[in-house]
Amino acid sequence: MSMLTPPGMGGKYRITGDKYPRMRRPRHRRRIVLAAGAAVVVLGAAGWGTLQLIDVFSGGGADGTKTTAGRAADCKPAPKATVAPVAALPKPTQITVNVYNATPRSGLAKSTADELKKRGFVIGKVGNAPAAYDKKVPGTGMLLGAPGATKGAFSVLGTQLKGATTKTDARATADVDLIIGTAFKALDAKTTADAALVALNKPKPAPAGRC
Repeated sequence: MSMLTPPGMGGKYRITGDKYPRMRRPRHRRRIVLAAGAAVVVLGAAGWGTLQLIDVFSGGGADGTKTTAGRAADCKPAPKATVAPVAALPKPTQITVNVYNATPRSGLAKSTADELKKRGFVIGKVGNAPAAYDKKVPGTGMLLGAPGATKGAFSVLGTQLKGATTKTDARATADVDLIIGTAFKALDAKTTADAALVALNKPKPAPAGRC
């Protein structure tokens, strides 16, 4: 009896010989492994292709840059913000202001003119508004002057009275009229007006380019 034969067993179940039987791996398991590997390769290729299509249609390039119609956009680094030059504005001492009262309240023209003088403006005529504007100026007031006043005088004088409207006429002189309107109470506080005047003369940075 061979040592490989379990005790109590004999006959046709007896194992003879001095070699162990060889066990072979079933062939169908190898096929499953190969098929699984092929499926992984196919799925990976499909996923990569999908990502490429998404990048093309969403404007993203393979290197992270934006694309336009499937091509990398020529996007250069945005230049540093530059300071836009500001045209020289006249100083209050260079602006002559005529103050007219278009309201029923008396004394507004003189008190306003006195305050403007303290703030550095040159005072011209002071009195009631002409008939064309008397009691016909809504809001806080109106700035009236030649077309050239729009390039500086209106802006500087406008810092003293928020909400004042502007209008041009055919005069040939550089003086500007301040016509006090029906909603006028007082000039803006000096600190507020000074801050507005500083901001007006401060250069503003030009917008930087975008890709």
